[in-house]
Amino acid sequence: MVQLIFFLSKLAFIQMPSIRGRIVISALVGVATGAFCLFLVRTLHQGAGDFSWAIHLAQRFLARQNPYDTPAEQYPFTAALFALPFVRFSPETAAAIFYGFSSALLAFGLTRTGYHRLLVFLAYPYWIGLLTVQWSTVITASAFFPLLIPVAMAKPQVGLPVFLTHFNRRSFWACVAVGLLSLILMPRWPHLWVGQMGYYQHFFAIAVLPGPLVLLALLRYRDRDAWLLLFTSLMPQRWFFDAFVLWLIPKSRRELLVTVVFSWCSGIWRWYHQPTDFVQVGRWIVLSIYLPMLVIVLMRRTAQDGDVGSGEVSDMELNRL
Repeated sequence: MVQLIFFLSKLAFIQMPSIRGRIVISALVGVATGAFCLFLVRTLHQGAGDFSWAIHLAQRFLARQNPYDTPAEQYPFTAALFALPFVRFSPETAAAIFYGFSSALLAFGLTRTGYHRLLVFLAYPYWIGLLTVQWSTVITASAFFPLLIPVAMAKPQVGLPVFLTHFNRRSFWACVAVGLLSLILMPRWPHLWVGQMGYYQHFFAIAVLPGPLVLLALLRYRDRDAWLLLFTSLMPQRWFFDAFVLWLIPKSRRELLVTVVFSWCSGIWRWYHQPTDFVQVGRWIVLSIYLPMLVIVLMRRTAQDGDVGSGEVSDMELNRL
């Protein structure tokens, strides 16, 4: 993985990626991260990590049993639909395939405008997500592929801001189709799932001081990235990996480097301190991730000023591809 990090940093200075180059780089990222994920989950004996709960849903459904048979099962049944192809694998292999494929999709989406956006993979939330096999990577990737947006339904508290800021007609109807399919297969799942919400420990970034400063993003209300930042701050979150979707905001090499460096402040703090509660976790996430993202949004020129690096212009161009 050290070689991969060095390789990504060199690619950040290469412009005008070709489709063949993007495919090769994405495949390399997927294979490397999948292999490293496999090594980690085997070494730490954690099965499929957090992805285990989606597999649990799918397995209980196939066995015609109640998938919400434990308070620890807090994912909506929609997550089971995406986990069904993985039930035949061992937990460790399923985790490796899932996270490797998620990373490959994200790499392919990021490289539409240049290899420099691969610096996203150096952010601390990505690595803690890899360690625990999270959905945040594939949900971030869904912003680049309209038909992939339904994966946001697997973890709504992370996916809803991405959906609200990146959906189009095709992605909307794809989500409707997935939602209807889930209700056909298990009509009572929303009721059962809502009953689990009381067990979900969380924080709201906007409610953790100095989180209310995120409201300043409304000064850039025409920038979709400002809304992504605000919507994410309003969602219940649990740990550092949930904020990874915010790396859809930085576009330039400088923005990426600044946010990546600040994100590791949380990583260093976490290494030496055990959080006493989720409010403390939230405060460090706000300080090291939300506020740097806010500064980036506020310092950009508006689209009317002709700044092609703004989130509004570049992302609109991406969605037309």
